[in-house]
Amino acid sequence: MNLQNSFDKEGAAVYVVPTPIGNLEDITYRALTTLQSVSVIAAEDTRNTKNLLRHFEITTPLISYHEHNKLAREEQLLSKLEQGESIALVSDAGMPAISDPGQEIIQAAIKQDIPVIVLPGANAALCALVGSGLPTSEFYFYGFLPRKKKEKVLELERLAPLQATLLFYESPYRLRESLQAMRNVFGNRQVTFARELTKRFESYLRGTLDEVIAYVDKATVKGECCIVLEGATEIEQQDTLWWSNLTIVEHVEHYLQEEALSSKDAIKRVAQDRQLPKREVYQNYHVR
Repeated sequence: MNLQNSFDKEGAAVYVVPTPIGNLEDITYRALTTLQSVSVIAAEDTRNTKNLLRHFEITTPLISYHEHNKLAREEQLLSKLEQGESIALVSDAGMPAISDPGQEIIQAAIKQDIPVIVLPGANAALCALVGSGLPTSEFYFYGFLPRKKKEKVLELERLAPLQATLLFYESPYRLRESLQAMRNVFGNRQVTFARELTKRFESYLRGTLDEVIAYVDKATVKGECCIVLEGATEIEQQDTLWWSNLTIVEHVEHYLQEEALSSKDAIKRVAQDRQLPKREVYQNYHVR
């Protein structure tokens, strides 16, 4: 159990500081004062962060903290925290630890009973969700889909029964492929494709998957994209659970016979369909 009262005492802390996703005017006064007051800023890309700091005339020292060095940097950052120094964690844009580095150092600080103080700020997924016009009462943030086609389809099939609005990030280079995979798995649902959020060329394209795919086929898309997809209807949800009357063994055998999957892949699919551990499906199938 860990109880954190963020402002009960002075001392070291990890400040999670969102940065603008495009428009520099979106940074908060609190973010600026935090970046000025900490001992060091741990940045995903120091080159990008230097531009931000230079714009606001902030001279706090920078240290790189990214996907490829985060484990090595953890010890160094923890040492600073143990010495009473506070650090600010920033990513290239938006909220750190959301499809960006940050989770590991946050977990390590919590284990050391060091406060983790999260500032509010810019986030592309929430901007896209609100601007999409799709339901906001319940939503599921996924982030970036797998790059490999087979893994991508498996993930989309796992998400298909969800009635919540679905949020994805995607590269412009994989946008068309991902939209087509969604069309194949989900059918012709409503979707919003948003790009260049908060920037000069911000745009939202709202329509069916067929309409958006047709647009993307003709357009040159630049900048990282957000995809906001309509959730499953109750009828779709019932149709998706086609396997509900099958035993686990029958479910595995369906994939073996009808889709010619290997036993390993069939067990993985069944585990995803039923939201069960693979070991449980394996034991049910093989221990008979």
